[in-house]
Amino acid sequence: MSTLTSRRCLALSAGALALIAFAQPGAAHAGEPVPPGATATAEDAHHAGSGLAALTARSVAPQVKTGLRGLDVSAYQGNVNWSAVRSGGASFAYVKATEGLTYKNAYFSQQYNGSAAAGLLRGAYHFARPENSGGAAQADNFVNQGGGWKKDGKTLPGALDIEYSPVHGAPACYGLGQSQMVGWIGAFVDRYHARTGRYPVIYTTTDWWSKCTGNTAAFAKKSPLWIANFNGSPRPLPHGWSGYAIWQTAEKGPFPGDQDVFNGSLQDLKKFANGDYSPPTTPDWPAVQQGQSGPQVTAAQYLLNSHGSSLNVDGQFGSGTRDAVIAFQNANHLTADGVIGPNTWKALVVTTQSGASGPAVKAVQSLLNSHGSSLNVDGQFGGGTRDAVIAFQNANHLTADGVIGPNTWLALLS
Repeated sequence: MSTLTSRRCLALSAGALALIAFAQPGAAHAGEPVPPGATATAEDAHHAGSGLAALTARSVAPQVKTGLRGLDVSAYQGNVNWSAVRSGGASFAYVKATEGLTYKNAYFSQQYNGSAAAGLLRGAYHFARPENSGGAAQADNFVNQGGGWKKDGKTLPGALDIEYSPVHGAPACYGLGQSQMVGWIGAFVDRYHARTGRYPVIYTTTDWWSKCTGNTAAFAKKSPLWIANFNGSPRPLPHGWSGYAIWQTAEKGPFPGDQDVFNGSLQDLKKFANGDYSPPTTPDWPAVQQGQSGPQVTAAQYLLNSHGSSLNVDGQFGSGTRDAVIAFQNANHLTADGVIGPNTWKALVVTTQSGASGPAVKAVQSLLNSHGSSLNVDGQFGGGTRDAVIAFQNANHLTADGVIGPNTWLALLS
């Protein structure tokens, strides 16, 4: 998301015009300031992802075509036309309720109750300000101002938004050390649980979590994860979480406010509201090294050959393969340890589609066969390979376009 200044610079493009349908007459929507007559405050412009947007040039991520779509809003969006949002395909919403100890979203009732009336499942979130009061006190304020939870089938658990400060020049970790920050979050999480019977969702970015909590896993078994990443993938996740509940994909899109995707079906979302949902494990790039064998090694050898190596593809990670990995890592300014980890995989894989040929296609075909296909590994991306790719993508809830991009590579290698 962006700061108030950058939001005012949104061009009146076709995409911006499309957003007008989601705002009631005279009300604010994404890209507009708070409506005339309202008293704007700095906190009005703070929302889930403010800190992320301030640190990244990308506020509009590559379009995410799969998953159950939702949004999160704050006072900046003003009165939202929730009927239009619902008819546009949204299934859930999170609404900023509070910040610190003194701020409450002036539009909270319209946004929170209006989204529910339109048929969306909705929850509230609290923007953390660890520098000015304790976690337990802020959790109390959040619950007292509408951020609680009840098992009614439509209320999502409250969320703690803990991220980089959007205040220019403020310390990234609000002046707290890592152990102090873990203690602050723990106080909020435990007080919210004591007040509501549910642990809150934690909204964060992996970068902030690593820097400011030491990448603690202390809350992974308690709090569902709402991960923010505008780079087209929810990965990497903070330590301890093997999956995420919600992924914030961009600060702008077809809905007002920020764009989100739920990790599951509508039935899963309803279970999430009632406390019966466990996020599915999110695949990660494997670590492959000398001494291993199998389909991942075979794919790695093909991919290394596509980048100029001349390996005998036998599925055995011996010294020759290790030497080729180190040479590739050096050439691509990676840590030259001979281990194919996430960064090396990302450099090795290439987008592959119909009409392509060569070792990278053989890598695709061999991996598809390891997942149950029966392809001839001939390095030709023809109709049969495309059909197998689409079947694999459908089975793994990926965009079924027949193109092997990073997300399909990741699923094939997991």
